[in-house]
Amino acid sequence: MAWALRSAAMWVAWEMILARIFGGFPWNLLADSQYKIVPLIQFASFTGVYGVSFLIAWTSVSFLCAAASIVGKPGQRSPWMAEIILPFTVVFAVFLYGSHQLAQPVTTARELKVALVQPGIPQTMIWNPTNDLIRFHDLLHLSEEALTNQPDLVVWPEAALPGLPRFEAEFADPISALAQDHKTWMIIGADDAEATPTVTNYFNASFLINPDGRLAESYRKRGLVIFGEYIPLERWLPFIKWFTPITGSYTAGTTPVQFKLSATKTSEASENFQTSVLICFEDVFPHLARKSVEPDTDFLVNITNDGWFGQGAAQWQQAAAATFRTVENGVPLIRCANTGITCWIDAHGRWRQMFTDKTGSVYGVGFMIATIPLPNSHPQTFYNQHGDVFGWACVAFAALALIARKARRQTDPA
Repeated sequence: MAWALRSAAMWVAWEMILARIFGGFPWNLLADSQYKIVPLIQFASFTGVYGVSFLIAWTSVSFLCAAASIVGKPGQRSPWMAEIILPFTVVFAVFLYGSHQLAQPVTTARELKVALVQPGIPQTMIWNPTNDLIRFHDLLHLSEEALTNQPDLVVWPEAALPGLPRFEAEFADPISALAQDHKTWMIIGADDAEATPTVTNYFNASFLINPDGRLAESYRKRGLVIFGEYIPLERWLPFIKWFTPITGSYTAGTTPVQFKLSATKTSEASENFQTSVLICFEDVFPHLARKSVEPDTDFLVNITNDGWFGQGAAQWQQAAAATFRTVENGVPLIRCANTGITCWIDAHGRWRQMFTDKTGSVYGVGFMIATIPLPNSHPQTFYNQHGDVFGWACVAFAALALIARKARRQTDPA
């Protein structure tokens, strides 16, 4: 039993390291496999995703120990019971807690009507600047169709907009006119730039456009994709860039940004809302998403370009990981993808609505209209307030176990 607990702690310690080393890449954590078992994942509001990973590793190793005890102690009656009774008691308690949480009534005093635009731009077209105006006008036309539903907010995915909207009028003016004509808020994904005395830094960014067509706020992506958005050690080993699909690096943003907007179309009186944007695979980082959710944050928005993956499983893997950000922080998540999984997930990790085109494909071109019910306030979860207490405890436990093991080896006679 002690070995099973140590094994689970070691597994979580490795996932904690994986989420942070070289910028981090917490892809396909063990817990992500359970995203559809909604009662099981509710205790991530305390432990984060790592608690679910711990539980899976613990029960799995306990099964192995139970099988070993049956083989190794054939003369004893039910020796396997001692190995599995504790982890399965915990699993039962976790399911009870999760079922209780899901059964609680939710009072939703406010609603926000959102149009999520999925342009389905092929990655080859994004890389080809000769097609910039074509895909931009296609995006505007698609948005005009979505706006016939009178949403309060229109969301465009990451990399949907070619060019720099803060500096290029050929892109900025039509966007401003679109927001003004329809009196709607917009969140769009595009590049941004900032000149310094020595160099111009480029950012993967999102922008909030108000109903007057003005830039209200912007956010710069903090978690960059290694070899996709930045090249490690580029200053000292510049030749590395020739082995990557990019020839230079974005600059990382430094802080999360709260986007404040209002809705007047879904209620007689104007309602105020607050959201925070995660760009691309930032929605797979528990600690990064947690910093984006303040006590007044009503929901998260993820804009992403999953055209990199074609129609592969990686799109679903990212969305599965994103499910845990809702439970950890107690807020819904709206995902708008260039192609792939455009959907919204409620504060308990339940998938409420997903875009499909007329053929039933999630990879097509179109838009999804979603009405997001929101309470006037939401209690902060333990995880949102305190972070990876459980994960760091596993790291400390694993480190102590390794130190103790090394000490025993040194003291044991040869």
